Amino acid sequence: MKKTLMAITVSAVAMGSLSANVAVASESVQSHKYEVRNVILMIGDGMGPQQVGLLEEYVRRAPGSELERQTALSKLANKGRLGLSLNAPHGKHGKLVVDSACSATQLATGVAAGSEMIGLDYQGNVVETILEKAKKAGKATGLVSDTRITHATPAAFASHQPHRSFESQIAVELIESGNVDVMLSGGARVFMPSDIKKDVADQEVMAALGAPKSVYKKSKRKDDRNLVVEAKEKHGYELAFDRKQLESAATDKLLGLFANSGMNDGIAYSTCKKNNSCTQPSLRDMTIKALDVLSRDEDGFFLMVEGGQIDWAGHANDAGWMLHELLKFDEAVNAVYEWVENRNDTLVVVTADHETGSFGFSYSRKETPKAETLPGAGMKGHDYKPNFNFGDLAHLDRLYNQSGTFFDMLDAASPDWNFDEASAKDWQAAINKYSDYKVTIDQAAAVGEREKNSYYQTGHKYQSAKVVPQFDDFKEFYVYADDDHTAKIGRVLAADQNVVWGTGTHTAAPVPVYAFGPTSVTEQFSTMQHHVEVGQKMIKALGLK
Repeated sequence: MKKTLMAITVSAVAMGSLSANVAVASESVQSHKYEVRNVILMIGDGMGPQQVGLLEEYVRRAPGSELERQTALSKLANKGRLGLSLNAPHGKHGKLVVDSACSATQLATGVAAGSEMIGLDYQGNVVETILEKAKKAGKATGLVSDTRITHATPAAFASHQPHRSFESQIAVELIESGNVDVMLSGGARVFMPSDIKKDVADQEVMAALGAPKSVYKKSKRKDDRNLVVEAKEKHGYELAFDRKQLESAATDKLLGLFANSGMNDGIAYSTCKKNNSCTQPSLRDMTIKALDVLSRDEDGFFLMVEGGQIDWAGHANDAGWMLHELLKFDEAVNAVYEWVENRNDTLVVVTADHETGSFGFSYSRKETPKAETLPGAGMKGHDYKPNFNFGDLAHLDRLYNQSGTFFDMLDAASPDWNFDEASAKDWQAAINKYSDYKVTIDQAAAVGEREKNSYYQTGHKYQSAKVVPQFDDFKEFYVYADDDHTAKIGRVLAADQNVVWGTGTHTAAPVPVYAFGPTSVTEQFSTMQHHVEVGQKMIKALGLK
């Protein structure tokens, strides 16, 4: 495979507008058959161009980083192809901005989808996914995520539901369809019988299967079905609930549920990795295991791997947490790169479903530089004094040094989440406990400011809150009620971090598409495209119809 060179210049402003100039220069193309045996799709949920920039800047230039100074994403870009993809609900019936369910459905099916639906086209029709097509063709299939296996992105590849919130129904579909050989993630709460929290007999069943109590501590189901037991006894899945059990699993059908809801966040993972105390498998661990199991199938496989908490950090406007999630995702990408580097039968596509938060570094008028003398002859007789604060590289280390997510700060400020009663001192103590950037009592008071919800809707999942965090600008785009106190923290820290945020939701920014594999397959991704087209290209590459 010959090396392809691509230069991409991306300029993105805080509200997510994006201009891109993509120039591609290709050396001679080695001849390959168009179809491949395996497709591995990796989705960095919420990972837009600016998020990639944060990852690259940290790995390449953070003064305190001990990492190899090259990301796995850069390795893919250097030896593969790089393009951009639009991702909004497609076609004349679409919208401007996408959610994860719609975006993943478009990637999974290659057809236009509607907001918040799972595995359906924009009119609500069931559409066969690339995973289902691969299974029908005799290939092995797998889904890996650090969120929940029934969350929007993994669900869209193997389920068909009117709304992404139907996670209990999605769990049933995943188990009963027989379409997914390997499922590794969190989300055990929709596999447990409804009374698991109180029913001792149900708890004993789970304990006998090897599950820690943290996995089965509560249920979101409304019936008495234990889908974990059904998966094992009726459908032949081997079970795993922690890192050691995953390592020892030996069968070709594997269900790993490692958390009651989402798996450990990236900061918690970085901490346990450092002191060698991780009990949950990492995204890298799960990816390696999935590759080991699926690659035994001589007909090939389809695997989707999601780094889903990049998105969660973006919604929280939490740059420190987001950095750790990007590093965690890049670890998994590197595992795939090492597995596929010397093969010519596999297509790897790494992309995002959308950008989250309208994140970026920016220069400001706060703490403008002091004059200094430079040794160069061109500055003789002149001081060097830029007009603005362009941000020190030390911010990269300080973001990494954050010891808890903004949600950890919310828990510390008010353990019962009664934020009407949380004082400025509570907020100050909580933020300063975890952040390398310390806040004043006035800044802390701003985090706790609340107001009447001017968009109140009875019965709405989020807008039924009568009182919400107070935002002085773009309040319409902070939609998650009390959760959005995280974004208030992001606002008070932003100026010190040289960081800007534009929203608590998603933007329509085109996202990167990395493609690695036989040149005749990957060259089609070096363009401006849409996720519907990315889905079609992957389906075609596997020889599926």
